[in-house]
Amino acid sequence: MQKNQPRTQTIDQYIIEVTRKDNPETVEQLIKLVQQKYPLSKREVTEHILHLQNQRKLVLNEYTAPLPRRLESYLLTKHATWYWTIIALAIATTTLVFTVPENAYPTIYARYILGSIFVLFLPGYTFIKALFPKTPPIPTKSKELDNIERTALSIGMSLALVPITGLILNYTPWGIRQTPVTMSLLTLTIISATTAIIREHKNQTTKKPD
Repeated sequence: MQKNQPRTQTIDQYIIEVTRKDNPETVEQLIKLVQQKYPLSKREVTEHILHLQNQRKLVLNEYTAPLPRRLESYLLTKHATWYWTIIALAIATTTLVFTVPENAYPTIYARYILGSIFVLFLPGYTFIKALFPKTPPIPTKSKELDNIERTALSIGMSLALVPITGLILNYTPWGIRQTPVTMSLLTLTIISATTAIIREHKNQTTKKPD
């Protein structure tokens, strides 16, 4: 056991050195680099890496793949999940408004719930997201506070945008009726969300490396 101790320390030191020097992007790459010097199996190298990690001598960062340069490809990544969620909610709410009658219980409750989100949250959220795609206008100390701030701003902005939309419609031939109001809010939400995702993609792909 004592004879194997110096060799173990040598392997551990080499793993730390090669990690600092070559900066492998994945554990698989690190294992292959170690195997180039020491005739060890993948399992044995992994045990050394885990041992170093448990001792906090080695920190393995999660590899982040580069973001697609094309907007079409970016829309298919997990970063655009919020965009498709917003679009789906907006379209689903509009569909319920035009297809579910007032006396259709209990389906009408889904219309009420989605309608509240559609009116009180989505327009403001997408508008704020379009103006500030990366972070809220007031910096906070944590991501949780960022989310709370963005939610509060979204509700406040929705309460401002919806009356303005109604005021504008009041001076049009359509007037303030269910169909023009719903379609106007749907259009506003989709345009704001699309603007936001375009600006977000541009900021993410053009930001300077650390």
